[in-house]
Amino acid sequence: MSQPILMTVDDDPAVSRSVARDLRRRYGKDYRVIRADSGADALDALREIKLRGDAVAAILADYRMPHMDGISFLEKAMDLFPNARRALLTAYADTDAAIQAINVVDVDHYLLKPWDPPEEKLYPVIDSLVETWLAVGDKSVEETKLVGHRYSAPSFKVRDFLARNAVPYRWYSVDEDEGGRILQAAGAVETDIPVVVTPDGTVLKQPTGGEIAVAVGLSTRPAQEFYDLVVIGGGPAGLGAAVYGASEGLRTVLVERKATGGQAGTSSRIENYLGFPDGVSGAQLTDRARRQAQKFGAEVLTARDVVGLEVRGSSRVVTFGDGSEIAAHAVILASGVTYRAHEADGIRELTGSGVYYGSAATEAPECKGQHVYIVGGANSAGQAAVFFAQHASEVSLLVRGDSLEKSMSHYLIEQIAAIDNITVRTGTTVVQAHGADHLEAVTLCHSDTTETVETGHLFIFIGAAPRTDWLGEVIQRDHHGFVQTGPDLVTEGRKPAGWPLDRDPYHLESSVPGVFVAGDVRSQSVKRVASAVGEGAMAVTLVHRYLEEQ
Repeated sequence: MSQPILMTVDDDPAVSRSVARDLRRRYGKDYRVIRADSGADALDALREIKLRGDAVAAILADYRMPHMDGISFLEKAMDLFPNARRALLTAYADTDAAIQAINVVDVDHYLLKPWDPPEEKLYPVIDSLVETWLAVGDKSVEETKLVGHRYSAPSFKVRDFLARNAVPYRWYSVDEDEGGRILQAAGAVETDIPVVVTPDGTVLKQPTGGEIAVAVGLSTRPAQEFYDLVVIGGGPAGLGAAVYGASEGLRTVLVERKATGGQAGTSSRIENYLGFPDGVSGAQLTDRARRQAQKFGAEVLTARDVVGLEVRGSSRVVTFGDGSEIAAHAVILASGVTYRAHEADGIRELTGSGVYYGSAATEAPECKGQHVYIVGGANSAGQAAVFFAQHASEVSLLVRGDSLEKSMSHYLIEQIAAIDNITVRTGTTVVQAHGADHLEAVTLCHSDTTETVETGHLFIFIGAAPRTDWLGEVIQRDHHGFVQTGPDLVTEGRKPAGWPLDRDPYHLESSVPGVFVAGDVRSQSVKRVASAVGEGAMAVTLVHRYLEEQ
């Protein structure tokens, strides 16, 4: 195969020649640089490249081009080369418009013109694009097949697991002819669904997350019995701890119950995270963080449920649901939180069948032309509203309070106000969900007045609770279940009960020496992605300090 391609598209010949020259200067040895003067010409070139079987690593497109702007071009280019990385070239005056437009297309970066010196303003961006493309590749992807019911909580659970763990899969409804053929070929019947068929032909009937993880090649078993550091939880705090722990030479293993990314991993776009002025999806941020941790040597275990923590001398022992154990010098609890259950009648019975907690991005195509209801008034609910507004005909954001200002970031409130098919309904709660095998309607209450509206999609974001019951009496928690650390453990100069050391607990240290806490699961934490990542890094620093004492 010939060299992979870097493509630049700009209607200004001088700019086009300039960017092509700079790209050839740095990447000409390993990549073929081609340029086009319009989106139409670039699409013709991409079709020829596709026919030849060549690979496209990255595409740089000017934002302002006649007939077809950069956003429209990149949308069409994605159909031909979905794995090619994408950047938008824009003048400073168009920055705001470009950032808003980027929400429409999954663009990796935007570049301001001019980019002199390229060593500082161009090459680092291209290096990032190329590195990501090399990690993903442009090879044909072998897909896992999933057969299930359209409205089925078990089927949704498997779809969500595969999507959250970035496993390529194709969904087949059992009600469609192809789904029936796959079931027959797999030697399965309708009562076996959901049925998963891996690319090598392995058939899984009503599989657990652990069984799927093993079958599709996710790591589930630790390579060692003893580590320097065990990180429990794969959200931003846990991934941050894994990156910093492994990069600083600690034998590090991260254990995640479902999928890395946590609640942040389901976010359609995070726009207030430092260093991403055009925003980044939770899935993108998670994928980069996971690869970064593994690059430094951290192990990442998926679909492993931690059910116990025990102190054995200087070791901290973590017990899994199957009874197996791993031990370490230190542990970082970064298990995050889970969405609080909605108590309205019918919600529990219809969860996974039209009622979903979190964004449930796998459901987005099914929302086309539908009226979607979202419950919640914080950032996660707002991000979901913006995301589903791109698919649904109408989105209603149901907010219990009298406004969004107290709970949602200002930038997100402005975005929602500017989207025509989003309606914010304050002072409104869901009191009942209706439906037999799937959601058909919800009853809303506003100022003591109720109404029942038809809908097949209800997404819930009503706050979160920590999943810490498994800690038992080993670790001190507050009355909400969040883990207390540092100064919160010291009362009137007295250390926590059973504390064996002369010193007070470190800032992020729990009531057990050597067990640290980071992110949302920590009592009094700031519920933001940036603070969670920072606490993960800070916890590693305190782990080093603790290890020096041993």
